[in-house]
Amino acid sequence: MPRAIWKGAINFGLVTIPVGMYTATDNKTPKFKQLRKDDHSPIRYKRVAEADGEEVQWDDIVKGYEFEKDRYVVFTDEELAAAHAEGDKLVDVVQFVDEEEIDPVMYQKSYYLAPEKTGIKAYKILKEALEEKGRVGIAKVSIREKQQLATLRVKDDVIVMETMFWPDEIRTAEFDELESNVEIRPEEVEMAATIIDNLTRPFEGEDFVDRTREAVEELAAKKIAGEEIVAPQSPEPTKVVDLLDALKASVEATKEKQAKAG
Repeated sequence: MPRAIWKGAINFGLVTIPVGMYTATDNKTPKFKQLRKDDHSPIRYKRVAEADGEEVQWDDIVKGYEFEKDRYVVFTDEELAAAHAEGDKLVDVVQFVDEEEIDPVMYQKSYYLAPEKTGIKAYKILKEALEEKGRVGIAKVSIREKQQLATLRVKDDVIVMETMFWPDEIRTAEFDELESNVEIRPEEVEMAATIIDNLTRPFEGEDFVDRTREAVEELAAKKIAGEEIVAPQSPEPTKVVDLLDALKASVEATKEKQAKAG
């Protein structure tokens, strides 16, 4: 069984459920280390002070909040912990909503919340009630000296907590290009809708793989085996002469793809 990265409790109403928090995702993006060119010695980064370039040890580092340009106020860990009046390690559910009400752009990272032995019954009651009502919980949670907004929902018989951006952290989508007046013909929209219909099918996660990761692993195996790596020629992008012609061609191409898939 994986080790909990955090232990706390879900609180809703007058009910408290002890839980452990587990990372729900793995970042499998290939990782590269920077090496010295001539002998492949790994490069190590040092923490240095801007004032004199001297290396600083961890014990001599404090947390400073910049309240003006180059002016700081320093906090201890105890002072920052005191800023969370709601308490650390508490998932405090403040309301329930329909999941469709939340814009996906607000989601950050997913975690599994699994019950401790003393909270199994209450955990299952909450899980089944969430499923029955089709709702998600909106909660506030303090993790590593930072309060975050989060949702609670059920997936594969487990309560999933997804941390969120605060609403004022979402940037407004303002782009001058979208203000341009362009002529859109009904048949163009109709063909775009047809392409969407032709490519619509149930989402199956196993259909999608990270080709970049696979390619890096394949290239690494070849280099280990002493094979020469030859970079492929990148195809020239197709120039779109007429949007209507491109839409017509796309409709036909997606029809063929739909026929092969179905």
